[in-house]
Amino acid sequence: MAATPISFRFSNLTDSLIAAWMPFVTAAVLALGSMAASAAAVDSQASSYRELAVEVIGNGRPLVMIPGLNSAADTWRETCAALQPEVQCHLLQLPGFAGQPPAQQAIEGDAFLDAMRDRVLAYVDELGLRSPVVIGHSLGGLLALKMALKSPKAFSRLIIVDSLPFFPAAQNPAATVASVTPMAEGMRQSMQAADDESFFRNAPAALAGMSRSPERVKTLAEWGRASDRATTTQAMYELMTTDLRADIKAIHTPTLVLGAWAAYAPYGSTRESTEAIFRSQYAALDGVRIEMSETGYHFLMWDDPQWLQSQVRAFLSTDTQTGK
Repeated sequence: MAATPISFRFSNLTDSLIAAWMPFVTAAVLALGSMAASAAAVDSQASSYRELAVEVIGNGRPLVMIPGLNSAADTWRETCAALQPEVQCHLLQLPGFAGQPPAQQAIEGDAFLDAMRDRVLAYVDELGLRSPVVIGHSLGGLLALKMALKSPKAFSRLIIVDSLPFFPAAQNPAATVASVTPMAEGMRQSMQAADDESFFRNAPAALAGMSRSPERVKTLAEWGRASDRATTTQAMYELMTTDLRADIKAIHTPTLVLGAWAAYAPYGSTRESTEAIFRSQYAALDGVRIEMSETGYHFLMWDDPQWLQSQVRAFLSTDTQTGK
């Protein structure tokens, strides 16, 4: 079977410290530059909610924007600016990532993802957001699925960016939680025990395939180093041991999945082979719409921004036009 963007990333799990995982399921901050000027024209308010950093921009339809592992909320800032004035962006940053302090509230056992799921759901509920949409990249995409499963009516639309219900099965469709747990546990222990030099040793090579822009790649490295190691390793462990492929059958929220493959074309990946993996993993989700970028790497919001923005606009307009 030809290698794919995601399966190639999983081959890095055999590396000594699995440093490649740090960028894989993440979305990182982009340079502010021109975007600060773009966002300045709309209302913006920063705050926090149960250790989530929150920034609200605009006054349109609520759009909850979740970045991924080791990532800052600025991942979505450029997308937010482009979608104005149609949406009200709720830019979230999870504790422990990209310089955000790690969670101090109790998170019991292997439950970081569930804790974040519950906090975001509580945020949406307490604000009383009307017909909100959630868009999540990588780890943020998995959180969006988990939120839709726990609270089916919380969101009117789900947008998942380069994320899968069960990451290990991208390389091995026969993988199960039981079969990957020993490897995941070994990874977690090794990463927690490593010194900084060892911990970050493999990151540059892995990061190179995350974005077409050298400046973005540099920023990814900076945000990875600014993340809390305990949070990172726990989140990666849970990503490897979470399988939602069967569970998503219970999701009835309209869902758009945007995928990437171009970074791994040199390793034999094709759009068709990668799309087949996405369709296989989302097979149980009735009515899911899957679209593949022609040119973008994992960070589609940076590498293929106009395509991503047009996909989001079209998807949000469908229920507006039908009155749903």
